[in-house]
Amino acid sequence: MKILVCISHVPDTTSKINFTDDDSKFDTNGVQFVINPNDEFGLTRAMWFKEKQGASVTVVNVGGAETEPTLRKALAIGADNAIRVNTEAKDGYQVAKELANVVKDGGYDLVIAGRESIDYNGGMVPGMLAEMVEANFVTNCISLDLEGTNAKAVREIDGGKETVSTSLPLVIGGQKGLVEESDLRIPNMRGIMMARKKPLNVIEPTGATVETSSIKFIKPVPKGAVTLVSPDNLDELVNLLHNEAKVI
Repeated sequence: MKILVCISHVPDTTSKINFTDDDSKFDTNGVQFVINPNDEFGLTRAMWFKEKQGASVTVVNVGGAETEPTLRKALAIGADNAIRVNTEAKDGYQVAKELANVVKDGGYDLVIAGRESIDYNGGMVPGMLAEMVEANFVTNCISLDLEGTNAKAVREIDGGKETVSTSLPLVIGGQKGLVEESDLRIPNMRGIMMARKKPLNVIEPTGATVETSSIKFIKPVPKGAVTLVSPDNLDELVNLLHNEAKVI
């Protein structure tokens, strides 16, 4: 079984975010980048299939050379090889088209992507990719088991969970629950050394069109100061809620 894990190169959530060019571009200076958390859950599940069922695991990213350390980390965790599509990721449609080309060329049985990336939170790529490669699709996936070409998946829905049966080829949009946080793997020294020898193939893009563009980014408005009201002064509380907060 051949598994492809899509890896997004995203800012660490502890990084301070700024924008340049009149707030139209993300400022990468001083920002630490990591594997997108939803993708990391998927990668860990793929490693389970590798160890238990003998699957081969390839990781792929659409991006420039700056994303290679993130791919190398995925290799250090245990992926067999990596692919980088040599173009800037500009929108979901373009990324999905480039990934679809990789899937078709590689003949992958299972594609594991995060349900969304934590930078733009678009949540579009897995579904579009499944359509482009004519594969079955399950998103918000929190459990996945395979037996031959048959798959059993559990996904989160409003108010509960849904269990579905499907078959390969399959694309999933994974998230926390696919594995637990305690199951995530930290590369050890042996894995880091081995990752240096594993193939990281750079392929040129197909030239997929970009359908959307970011015009301007706006940071959330800073939270105001907290006003403390004595529990004995209900009149003041009502006045503040009515005239200042305007919630009653």
